[in-house]
Parts: sequence; C-alpha cells; structure tokens
Amino acid sequence: MASNSLGNTYRLTTFGESHGVAIGGIIDGVPSGIKLDVAKVQAALALRKPGQSKIVSARNEADQVHFLSGTVNGVTTGAPLGFVIYNRDHRSKDYDHLNGVFRPSHADQAYHLKYGTVDSSGSGRASARETANWVVAGAVADQILVRYCKMHKLPLIDIVSYVNQVGEVKMDSHPERVTRKQVVASMVRCPDTKASSRMQAYIAQLQNNGDSCGGIITTHVYNPIVGLGDPIFEKLHANLSKAMLSINAAHAFEYGDGFLLSSMTGSQANDVFGPKGKLPITNHSGGIQGGISIGAVIKFAVGFKPPSTIAKEQPALTKQGKSTLLAAKGRHDPCVVPRATVVVSSLTAMVLLDALMMQKGRQLL
Repeated sequence: MASNSLGNTYRLTTFGESHGVAIGGIIDGVPSGIKLDVAKVQAALALRKPGQSKIVSARNEADQVHFLSGTVNGVTTGAPLGFVIYNRDHRSKDYDHLNGVFRPSHADQAYHLKYGTVDSSGSGRASARETANWVVAGAVADQILVRYCKMHKLPLIDIVSYVNQVGEVKMDSHPERVTRKQVVASMVRCPDTKASSRMQAYIAQLQNNGDSCGGIITTHVYNPIVGLGDPIFEKLHANLSKAMLSINAAHAFEYGDGFLLSSMTGSQANDVFGPKGKLPITNHSGGIQGGISIGAVIKFAVGFKPPSTIAKEQPALTKQGKSTLLAAKGRHDPCVVPRATVVVSSLTAMVLLDALMMQKGRQLL
C-alpha cells in the first residue's frame, strides 16, 4: 500500500489504522518562521471528531494532536512537521461479527482482492478516521495561506464548505455568500436554518431505522489567489477533484455549473468578463478556466454516497463466497456529510497552498 501521500511541494504522508495505537503524519514543505497556532488546529479537529452530536458516530475521541518535530518554541523550522493523534476509544470487539464477512459496497472485499487480507477492526486504513490527519495538514495550510496574504497585502482567502443536501432534503436557496459561523452553528453544517432542521430529522429517522444516507457538500473559496494551477496535468480543478474523491464515501465531483453546462449552449455557458479584464459578471466556470484560478469565487461540490455499514439487515458475502445476512453493530455515522465539511475545506487549503508553492517556490514567505 504505497499511495499514502498527497501534494507535490506541500506534501502530507500519513500512517495508522482506525483501531491501532495512533494515526498521524509528516508534512513536508512547511515554510520556516510560521508561529503555529495549535488551538486553531484543534478547533478544526473538533468539527470532525466523532461523538459531537446525536446524529454522528458515538465514538468518544478527543482527537488531541501532538506535534513531534518541525517546530522550536512553537515556530516552524522548515523541517518536516511530524504529528500524531492517539486512539483512545477504539472497541475492536464491536467488529467481531464482521470477521469473514464483506460489508456490501464497503472497501472490505476490494482490500481482500488486492492485498489478500482485510482489517475488520474499524476498517483499518479504509476508515474515515484517517481524515483526521488531513484536517491537521489543512489547518496548518490555512495558517500559511493567511500569513502569505497578510505579507502581500491581499484579501484573506476564505474557504467555506457547507452541506446543501442530505438524502432527499435540499437547501431552499443558495446564497452568494456563506460564512463559517453560519455553517458551524448548524448540527448538520447547513447554513439554511429551516433546511438544517429538516436534515436533522431526516438523519435521525434513518438512524432509528438502522439505515443511512448520502449528501452533497458545496465549497466556496472567496478571494482566491489568481494564477493557481498548472496546465496540462496539474490543473487546479483536477487536483481538487483528486483530493476530494480520496475522501471516504465521496463519489462525485463538479466545479462551477458542472453537469448543467452539458445542456447549455455556448452563448449561455460562456462567462462574460467585466470591463478592462475585471472579474467575470457570470461564473459558470466556478472561478477556474484552463485549469487556472482567475480570481472569481472558486465553487465546487462533492457528492457522498450513504455509509455502507448499517444496522439494517442486508444480504452480504463471506470470504468463502457464501451468501449470508448482515446487520452491522457498533458506532457508525448514519450520514458522513456533517463531519466531512471540515475535511473538504482542509483538503482545499492543502491543494491551494500546494499550487501556490508550485507557482512561487517553496520559500514563498
């Protein structure tokens, strides 16, 4: 299993399993001289951690990050930034009933076919617990981007990810501007208060029925830096797509008007720029043209499938190829999108910083 890194210059490599001693990572490319605000990293982790509400996994993890290297007196040195998050509340016995059984649509069978083995205790590397590592790297990247913008007197980049759909429940409208405060105020991370209430009720009902649902997370990047992304094979939207589709249960990605553009004519889809080359009046392209950011708001959406581990009895297959019935037990999310919003925004920060470093060089500060 060799593909455990993301990024070119700002690069994260991770390790660990869901029910192992710990998870963690090494971040290469961190500039020196950054006063690392660990409290902000911890605040981001708090948005992702389990046990934060009644509609997510009840696993009780503090997700306390410990930085092991790359800083002196809290200031980055330019050396690799190593960190670890210890697993405190793993209960492997909850997964005993899954030994020898492949969960439908889960990574269990795929891992077995490729590696000849599968870690049934919390899914091992296939577990969404891995995403805590990404949140750490994303929170660090966010601080570096803020420092860069302040040094160059640029408007601060603001990455806002929010839930706009859960199962069949959608937001009533999509405002042009969404704030992080609006998102965090909602248990399901939806800025529309009425839709948020409907989403909570919908998830709770499925949870009581032993079922699950998917959803859609929309991301807006306000005040993006112009010129991020390199043709041909390092296009910004391509790297965003790769990062987002690496998230557990992520199954779809679109930027700008996405698939809707396929039904438009050129005269409808083309973005009209303002006078003297200013930002486009329209933004069907989602702030990215030719694989490069143009300064308009970057907009994209990530679609998530329903979690495959459900308490409702369903047909399954054993390692021996025999049919059986499986009703999963343990602590599982009925819907991943509320906790995944911070994962999406964290990966976005990592991709944007990596693109900036490829453009400006590692010593951008």
